[in-house]
Amino acid sequence: MDSINKLITTLGQNARTAAKTLRSASTRQKNTALINTAQQIDKNRKTILNANQKDLDQGKNSGLDAALMDRLMLDDTRLDGIIESLTQIATLSDPVGEITDLKFRPSGIQVGKMRVPLGVIGIIYESRPNVTIDAAALCLKSGNGAILRGGSEAINSNLALYACVKQGLIDAGLDQNCVQLIDTTERAAVTELVKASDFVDAIIPRGGKGLIEAISNSAKVPVIKHLHGVCHTYIDKDADTQKAIDIAFNGKTRRYGVCNATETLLVHASAVGRIMPELIAEFIAKGVELRGCKQTQQLSKQIIKATEQDWDTEYLDAILSIRIVNSMHEAIEHIDKHSSGHTESIVTENHTSGRRFIAEVDSSSVMINASTGFADGFEYGLGAEIGISTDKFHVRGPVGLEGLTSQKYIVLGDGHIRK
Repeated sequence: MDSINKLITTLGQNARTAAKTLRSASTRQKNTALINTAQQIDKNRKTILNANQKDLDQGKNSGLDAALMDRLMLDDTRLDGIIESLTQIATLSDPVGEITDLKFRPSGIQVGKMRVPLGVIGIIYESRPNVTIDAAALCLKSGNGAILRGGSEAINSNLALYACVKQGLIDAGLDQNCVQLIDTTERAAVTELVKASDFVDAIIPRGGKGLIEAISNSAKVPVIKHLHGVCHTYIDKDADTQKAIDIAFNGKTRRYGVCNATETLLVHASAVGRIMPELIAEFIAKGVELRGCKQTQQLSKQIIKATEQDWDTEYLDAILSIRIVNSMHEAIEHIDKHSSGHTESIVTENHTSGRRFIAEVDSSSVMINASTGFADGFEYGLGAEIGISTDKFHVRGPVGLEGLTSQKYIVLGDGHIRK
């Protein structure tokens, strides 16, 4: 434990020093580091994919489930996406130093707010090696030092990607400790990191519900939580038939092992006859296991009975629970009771119903006529995301550049004294 404590202390001190230099780094310098990193990833594709294959082989041998294997896997297409994300973040406006709400007061002073970095952020994540780049890039652009701790199942991939980040920082003339990766897989490193309040200003855990709850319970540093994604799609009585089929199918099957996948489908009873036969057939053909209420089971012999536990489950797999409701009120009540506060969508052509849904449903993203799969920092124009916060403080929804900053009051005077 002493060696782990020493490691975290060293990383924390380095991060604190580097974060101070980032406060005065120019936007151009930060963007150069991002572009350099993208170029390093492109240049070292073979090395990265070979490292990822080692992780995949180890994951297969250790019995890693299909959802986690999907999150772990890198290929050229996903590397292209990572490179595009870096490029997009480089083109975004730099929030650091932005002054807003500047107003004259009766005393003659001007009072406003300036956006500033949080400081040093610890990011703890599982499975997805792309988070190494997303977290590094967003923290860098927002002026924060970053200490990254990926899951042991992705250690080789993370080390290969981090090497690209490190070189990108060096080539841009920035302190290489602006981003640091914990290279030990010992769990004690997480325990020490979340208690390092002398060095770390915020912890962002990204992974399963168990990981996030454990971190939240033991942390001595503020935690920006992303618990889990029990997301709902509600097909209203006034839904367009084809839109409903396409949105519900995409929300579930685009990718199973992601937090924005639809896990429960709610369908208004009056829309069942014209929508569900085709939609059920598509799900079954795709290999999705369907679990439904009594009314839903009557639609197909292949639908098994849903339990109360199903309504609260984030499957991250080819499983979907379905419930038929008699009103929008009933649908919203179900969401209030069972949602994790991540993302919910309504399919309807009724403007009033759509407005009511987005007003009454209390989740970090609420949609009208769109797949829950759009709940993503990249799709929202944030470049990427460090996670999707289901908290209500300090940030909610996809956490991008602005979510990694705070504001301080600034006062402009010219010899003013208070009487």
